[in-house]
Amino acid sequence: MAESDNAVRKNAAYPYSSGGWGSLRAVTGALVKEKVPLKASTVLLKQNKPDGFACVSCSWAKPADPHMFEFCESGAKATAWDLTAKRMTPQFFELHTVTELCAWHDHDLEDAGRLTAPLRYDAASDKYVSVTWQEAFEDIGRELRAFDPEGVVFYASGRASLETSYMYQLFARMYGTNNLPDSSNMCHESTSVGLTAAIGVGVGTVQLDDFEKTDLMFFFGQNVGTNSPRMLHPLQEARKRGVPIITFNPLREPGLLKFANPQSPVEMMTPAHTLISTQYHQVKTGGDTAAMLGICKAVIHADDHAKAHGEPRILDVDFIETHTKGFEAFAEYVRAASWEDIERVAGLPRADLEAAAAEYMRANAVMAHYGMGITQHRQGVQNVRMLCNLLFLRGNVGKPGAGPSPVRGHSNVQGQRTVGITEKPELAPLDKLASQFHFEPPREKGMNTVEAFEAMLDGKVSAVVNLGGNLVRSVPDRLRIEPAWRGLKLTVNVATKLNRSHLVHGEKSYILPCLSRIEIDTQASGPQAVSMEDSTGCIHGSRGVAEPASLDARSEPYIVAELAKHTLGERSTVDWDRWRGDYALVRDEIAKTYPETFHDFNARMWTPGGFPRNLPARERKWETKSGKAEFFVPETIGEDPDMPEREPQSLRLMTLRSDSQFNTTIYSHDDRFRGISGGRMVIMMCEADLKRHGLRKDDRVTLQTIADDGFERRVAGLRVQPYDIPEGCIAGYYPECNPLLPLWHHAKESKVPGAKSIPVEIVEVNGAARAP
Repeated sequence: MAESDNAVRKNAAYPYSSGGWGSLRAVTGALVKEKVPLKASTVLLKQNKPDGFACVSCSWAKPADPHMFEFCESGAKATAWDLTAKRMTPQFFELHTVTELCAWHDHDLEDAGRLTAPLRYDAASDKYVSVTWQEAFEDIGRELRAFDPEGVVFYASGRASLETSYMYQLFARMYGTNNLPDSSNMCHESTSVGLTAAIGVGVGTVQLDDFEKTDLMFFFGQNVGTNSPRMLHPLQEARKRGVPIITFNPLREPGLLKFANPQSPVEMMTPAHTLISTQYHQVKTGGDTAAMLGICKAVIHADDHAKAHGEPRILDVDFIETHTKGFEAFAEYVRAASWEDIERVAGLPRADLEAAAAEYMRANAVMAHYGMGITQHRQGVQNVRMLCNLLFLRGNVGKPGAGPSPVRGHSNVQGQRTVGITEKPELAPLDKLASQFHFEPPREKGMNTVEAFEAMLDGKVSAVVNLGGNLVRSVPDRLRIEPAWRGLKLTVNVATKLNRSHLVHGEKSYILPCLSRIEIDTQASGPQAVSMEDSTGCIHGSRGVAEPASLDARSEPYIVAELAKHTLGERSTVDWDRWRGDYALVRDEIAKTYPETFHDFNARMWTPGGFPRNLPARERKWETKSGKAEFFVPETIGEDPDMPEREPQSLRLMTLRSDSQFNTTIYSHDDRFRGISGGRMVIMMCEADLKRHGLRKDDRVTLQTIADDGFERRVAGLRVQPYDIPEGCIAGYYPECNPLLPLWHHAKESKVPGAKSIPVEIVEVNGAARAP
């Protein structure tokens, strides 16, 4: 099969394959930097193994028959970050005020090491001071009892286990609120909304064995090389079988171009590598709906021609007639769409989209992988629905080797939703919880992440409990949010390391150090295990294997149980002490609440490869409003009709992560894959835009958001870096560019922040103002 010329063109920033010696050097460097002893480094051999621990980084699937080294560069860095020999003891906080620490870089805060003891903010000294666990739990419980539950937010990071998440949501609901935002609100809520409407389940339908049966893969807005590198193994195997991979992504990313497997002696000792993408289309930022519309248009046109000439149909007519609703309205919309509009918005020529369609029409089983490049848009839900439209045309849902495949970031963000972490009461089994635990759960809708910050700006939030994460740093409109956060009465942070959210504190603030999932967790009944759900909807057990960083750290289930006990008191019908001492009891209760997925939970959690959750759409059972898979007619093919742009100076900014980053955790200031070093205050821009704006490499610019809402949003000191990205589009790092993202600039139906498409303009160059 001939490879497309645009797929094999080298990336000048990083001309080598992803994986290979570069990854091995990076892993070794991370272990050395964190002073991880040789004995502790062998922990990596247990990572993502059926009898070991689930990676604390990405949520990609764990195979039943794992490789010897079943970890990637990103996962190894995350493990080294947790296994670090560095410690932040109470003595550290005696030496540093919070005001001083606020001036530290995010990397340096976490790089200082693991937290070792519970801490309370002391306003008189402007320092965190050591307290006992009992003092912390009693004071936090007393404070929470004094608040109206509607004004308290229980945020959950995606790293907490299924057991912890179940306990946490039960605690919040017994307390009296559905304010349970989580990191899914920030990334894949567009998936939850879009897939639920289209196929009746809010998660993907692809599992690992589908990779062996697929004929074609699409990638939309997902950088596998940095966000889920272990996925490169099944991609490599598929490519060796001749499976085409068609990628749509604004930037040319090395991980989507070629891969040298570090576990292959041949590929490590020779220039050998595997070409990943056979077609690589640099769609304009925000042009995904248009690109998918172009493919659909080519497919429907080919089918119309076949039908008119009595030739075999291109569409899967039986699937469409039996299993779907709304095809005719969608087909009419597609036929009426103009190629001129599609090419303009997608930034791609018709010939490229027809080439992608030709591959699609030749394949019998097609899966579509996507990430936040699809979901973090004003039209994020529409993007997900369009991807489903494309798959429906040829029956590519509910059959082997096919289906939508949203690739999640956080290691258990998908699983948290499965066990009740949601602000939407209709998605939680409230009646079941009521009968199971003999209380009346709140029925009012809670606040998602954006709504929580809107309420905070309005002075309607009293307290935030953070189960992990770095919410202050990850939120949009950070320069508006931070003063509101400081006005809170109480902030509680469960964490392994210090981060910005602990320093931008409320009137009362606690930091509660927890064990990492990697560490041995011993409770009253003995060593404990927890469980997670991966991106493919499979549930895995996880058992810590390293010694705890501190004898005074506590497990997440322990901390949640104690917070619940000290807050709820006699109101609670749960024996939190028993749950804290034996997590198997928690799993028994999860099985009662969700019997279809979690029956025999304790017996099945160590199944190699995990056990799958109940996903009716895999069997073509559609739990939608109509009882069928639903086609969708797009509202618009443009990105954001509600936000003004000013031509010709406007640019569309997408924020992204580096190869040495996991969400807000930054392992290094450099981005090896993109060839960027010397700091993260960088803007990537194509040569044509450099020329149009009169800029040169390493110029320093100030960006300002184009928005007519009365707020000025600027980020200064951004170094210009030439990069292969479509004209009119630029890229900068998250979270450094978050101040440019308005809180209200979110996906319409899901409220996922539109971080992948922010209209901006350059207002200063090298300190001098630009003429308007």
